[in-house]
Amino acid sequence: MQTPEAGTSISLDPIRLEVYRSLLLAIAEEMGAALRRSAYSPNIKERRDYSCAISDAQANPVALGDHMPVHLGAIPQSVEAAITAQSLCDGDVVVLNDPFYGGTHLPDLTAVRGVWVEGSPEPIAYVASRAHHADIGGLAPGSMPLSREIFQEGLRIPPVLLVRRGEIQLDIWRLLIANVRTPEEREGDLHAQLAALDVGVRRLTELAQRRGAEALRAAFGALSSYADRLVRAVIERVPQGEYRAEDYMDDDGTGAGPIRIAVTVTVRGQEMRVDFSGSAPQCTGNINAVTAITESAVRYVLRCVAEAILGTSLPAGGGAMPAVTIVTQPGTVVNARPPAAVAAGNVETSQRIVDVVFRALGQALPDLIPACSSGTMNNFTVGGVDPRSGQPFAYYETVAGGMGAGPQRRGLSGIHTHMTNSLNTPVEALEHEIPVRVRHYSLRRGSGGAGLFCGGDGLRRDMQLLVPARVCILSDRRQHGPCGAVGGAPGAPGENWLWRGGTWRQLDGKVTIDAQAGDVISIRTPGGGGWGSAES
Repeated sequence: MQTPEAGTSISLDPIRLEVYRSLLLAIAEEMGAALRRSAYSPNIKERRDYSCAISDAQANPVALGDHMPVHLGAIPQSVEAAITAQSLCDGDVVVLNDPFYGGTHLPDLTAVRGVWVEGSPEPIAYVASRAHHADIGGLAPGSMPLSREIFQEGLRIPPVLLVRRGEIQLDIWRLLIANVRTPEEREGDLHAQLAALDVGVRRLTELAQRRGAEALRAAFGALSSYADRLVRAVIERVPQGEYRAEDYMDDDGTGAGPIRIAVTVTVRGQEMRVDFSGSAPQCTGNINAVTAITESAVRYVLRCVAEAILGTSLPAGGGAMPAVTIVTQPGTVVNARPPAAVAAGNVETSQRIVDVVFRALGQALPDLIPACSSGTMNNFTVGGVDPRSGQPFAYYETVAGGMGAGPQRRGLSGIHTHMTNSLNTPVEALEHEIPVRVRHYSLRRGSGGAGLFCGGDGLRRDMQLLVPARVCILSDRRQHGPCGAVGGAPGAPGENWLWRGGTWRQLDGKVTIDAQAGDVISIRTPGGGGWGSAES
């Protein structure tokens, strides 16, 4: 059936709609490929800690690359913040990283650019690239310190024009580069983000010239409408009722904890309300999440449920989800207010939000929802001076864990799950980039929870520092392992260890170390929860 989209006279049948959906997704993926291939840092070119997206003229998402879920759900807020703060002209690029202005945490730098076509007084679309920069200043190399306020986490950038009418604004560029420990790497990664935007603008302009700007606008509207219908169809298949769950972060890195995250999911007809009232007040430490993170986590869970129920993925327009109401109380760990520290909210608390929403929906859909995965990104940052070059280095990586088992299969081992979609850094790349040696790298056999289907195993990764360096670890699930489901056992908790002077010493989950040459840091990640009773 062909129906005109609102604001246009063009009708799109299902086949044409799917063609546009695939075209737009391919453009977002090509943007990501350009970013990855031209980036300097191993965090982007090896771990793929970046995301690219396309939004319509109202900042609604229409195409999200297969990149980082924690980025993609928040990019629409970044685009909206950019176009609200700045009046854009053709060739302008806005950059921002402020979590209270649509960002996630300070290392994630977002670049936004409008797409103009001939005769159009306003952009017909926006393209965005977001990348995690391995250093953005702050207390410690890697910009993931045990902070107590956002000012300690690095350079805070509200929406500013980095490029005006195609020309880089050197004053802004120099200000940014002057505040980081690794300027050459940051410049390379920034240029890679701008190159990704160039690809997106070029491809969308070509598409508009070939199909017509009006047809492109119609496709944007049709995809959003289609996604909304799919979301409502999914909600309708969830048994009506009210479902509650809670879980805890181990601590906030300053000694306070455990930190409660609670949710009530209410399903009524074709609408859903996800209410986080009852969650802990925002903390002194840096596990606070801004609303962009909380909304990203909820939308990620619903996209997973939609794919499981429908057997097909949602169009990117499903990211708006008008059928879903998300409620958070200001000043809580899921809706932090400035000047709260938020570095770990993006990477740790986001995972726990996913856990509690899945567990709530598991009461309604026990034969569909998996057990908890590792529930932590096991963040490791290190920095010092590289004797090979005489220059400072700053490195960031996350270490994968075990995936929770599901109703039809065991969990995968040593894999990044949920809000992270990155890769494990290859040993060769790591040792080439910074002065470390990987002394041990293996699965933690038996760390996955037992069950009818066992959870996936976590990893053990031991890294020896060849020079004195500052090390920061932000991790969780060190007190209690990830929960099982439908009678499955929990996965094993993670552990952090330091080898110094011939002895091992266990470390806290969130810790800063002034490491000596020869020290070994061992990160041992949680296994996933098991699904179903082992006796069955």
